[in-house]
Amino acid sequence: MLNKKEFAILTYLEANNNEKLTQKELAEELDFSVGTVNKLWNDLEEKGFIENKQITKKGLNALEPYRVKRAIFIAAGFGSRLVPITLNTPKPLVRVKGVRIIDTLLDAVIAAGIEEIIIVRGYLAEQFDQLKYKYPMVKFVENPLYNEANNISSVMCIRYLLSNAYVLEADLLLSNPKLITKYQYSSNYLGVPTEKTDDWCFFMEGDRIKKLGVGGLNCHHMFGISYWTEDDGRKLCNHVEQVYNSPGGKERYWDQVALGEYIKEYNVGVRECTFDDIVEIDTFRELKELDKVYDV
Repeated sequence: MLNKKEFAILTYLEANNNEKLTQKELAEELDFSVGTVNKLWNDLEEKGFIENKQITKKGLNALEPYRVKRAIFIAAGFGSRLVPITLNTPKPLVRVKGVRIIDTLLDAVIAAGIEEIIIVRGYLAEQFDQLKYKYPMVKFVENPLYNEANNISSVMCIRYLLSNAYVLEADLLLSNPKLITKYQYSSNYLGVPTEKTDDWCFFMEGDRIKKLGVGGLNCHHMFGISYWTEDDGRKLCNHVEQVYNSPGGKERYWDQVALGEYIKEYNVGVRECTFDDIVEIDTFRELKELDKVYDV
């Protein structure tokens, strides 16, 4: 079992092809003190995880329990706020400057070496078949209740696959593919630290999300890309089913399971990003601002 800082050093070396940085340069890259890096480096060398400033096969084996096994895309919804463009096209398949929104996520997942890719589809489901030309490895799961329930119905369809998995809202436009990595240390969501937001947000207690809300001060703006460890994924499988089958459960957002109903049973953190890294296009007006081809 690696501690979080050992994990950070090993994943940095793996992701950067064993780039031979000095320990001072590595400290700057990881925002650690030089003393911390020196100690960690010596410990990792003693364990046989680093040799000649490179990660060893033993080091790669130590990372294996943290490898992301799959990426699950939630893509079943109608996208009503993007009408009229979504009357004929599912929102994830809408093009922005010639690129489908979902492609920005799929390309990042594939670049990270994640081979199992699942798309939960519903509205105009057959249109997602076009993805097979570029991404023949994707598998589809049908959500027949997409029009009768909230997005928790999509997660119900794949609840047994949540361990070691990213869950991604398929309508997010990703500009920074490095946010999708091959390894993850613990369960987390992407979030942007902000003084004020009117949108979905996280309130923190130390490194842990203590509350999910809509609108707030000194919080993290929420983006719907999360990762779930093996243990948390197993718990989520049961908890999603319990909430879904409870009174009013079908109207819940799936994120409200671990960050609401059962929040005391999870320790979910935030991976910080910026508003330049990722965009959620909420309205047709915002789409027109991003791509003038729609401004007609």
